[in-house]
Amino acid sequence: MDEMRTKGGKKAAIVGVGANSFLTIFNIIVGLMSGSYALISEGAHTLSDIATTIIAYIGFRIGQKPADSEHQSGHGRAEAIAGLLITIFLVVVGYEIVTGAIRKLLNPSLITVPDYLAAVMAVIGIVTNILISTYIIHLGKKINSPAIIADGQHQRVDVYSSVAILIGVIISKTGYPIFDPIIGLFIGLMIFKTAATVCKDNIENIMGKIPSQDLIDEIEYHATEIPEVCGAHNIKVDYFGAYAIVVLHIELDGELKLFESHKIVHRVQNNIMEKVEIVKEVTVHSCPCGVEYDHKQEIDM
Repeated sequence: MDEMRTKGGKKAAIVGVGANSFLTIFNIIVGLMSGSYALISEGAHTLSDIATTIIAYIGFRIGQKPADSEHQSGHGRAEAIAGLLITIFLVVVGYEIVTGAIRKLLNPSLITVPDYLAAVMAVIGIVTNILISTYIIHLGKKINSPAIIADGQHQRVDVYSSVAILIGVIISKTGYPIFDPIIGLFIGLMIFKTAATVCKDNIENIMGKIPSQDLIDEIEYHATEIPEVCGAHNIKVDYFGAYAIVVLHIELDGELKLFESHKIVHRVQNNIMEKVEIVKEVTVHSCPCGVEYDHKQEIDM
């Protein structure tokens, strides 16, 4: 699994940097040649994509490091921290694009009518970004990497902005050149929206929010697959995005000897780690069947 994640993360980085280098160069060149502020703005955005892809990959690689004496649960949250750094980049780029668009809207003399060459570049951008963003997000979900998914979400913004550029060029050529900076403003606002989504997802990741109740149900199911287990409860998941650490209580026959109970506990731990791919570590506490008490209180014997 670790080897597959490493290869997947490397693929995402290579594809992201390669595609965005191509788009950055041609968006800016064609933007300058065609007089399209929106396309130049998109070039600045794709330039930031290169930086965020590198940040995402660095976070991914740090998250892959094994546990040590100072980080006993591993380094998985490094990926979510990388996602937050991507948010900062998005906000800075969005701000620059929005302020530049507002400047042109307040000074119409700065506006030029973009050439149809900009429309051709926008179409190329649409196709490229659909392919790249879909691939990176799919790969990020496959290897369960918050940093890679955040980078793919960032890339997906470019699909909408390229569509907006295409529409803006067509409308500008019909006698409404003001639509070019308006589209630039739209791109900036879309970047802000993506920044908010990426920020929220990664903060929740750092805070340990579980992806869904389904994960809890799956852990309970595999815990009770062991014949001697009467039930499972008090399941707690510490979610690191790329992996999870689980603590749970299982119910066993109260007459079992300690040695037998110990063996069953280890069978439950192994079964969960084998069957639930995201779970990296499991700690199991055994309770006697049929005895109910509040786990938040001390046991009163």
